[in-house]
Amino acid sequence: MKYRLLCVLISLAIVTAASAQTKRSFSGKCAKPDIMQSVPAGDNAGHMFMIAQGKCTVETGQEIAGLKSKEGAFSEHSEASGNHTKTWGVYVETLDNGDKIFYSYQGSGTTKDGAPVAMNDKWQVTGGTGEIKGAKGMGTCKLTGNAGGGVHYARTGAYPLPAM
Repeated sequence: MKYRLLCVLISLAIVTAASAQTKRSFSGKCAKPDIMQSVPAGDNAGHMFMIAQGKCTVETGQEIAGLKSKEGAFSEHSEASGNHTKTWGVYVETLDNGDKIFYSYQGSGTTKDGAPVAMNDKWQVTGGTGEIKGAKGMGTCKLTGNAGGGVHYARTGAYPLPAM
């Protein structure tokens, strides 16, 4: 139950117009959170509240408007009851030129022995810096747990990129 994931890398593709919709699919992995704390809710056995922070990498589809994804970091809070979790979070992706893209996400999933098994979330791009400033977008993500306590993810979405 302690391990909950994010899902939050986004890839925005090449800009053809200020309001052009770009569809993109990409995938990657997130390691077991670097920081994780939990507290029991106190009402029922197995009902917990958690916070977590960690890192992710893009494995396929890492190019965004001609820039490459360098690293990403997530911060999230979750509520778990039994083997079901609900999670809300923020993801900050840093591109190779130093620009950043900001995402928010919310989702739900299942765990086994405190580790993620399967999750689904919805995400949205809330902004960015530099060449990505003003980016918006939304999509979905499917996550599956891995042996190390992290997850593999597959994302799909549509994004209108700002004029560059």
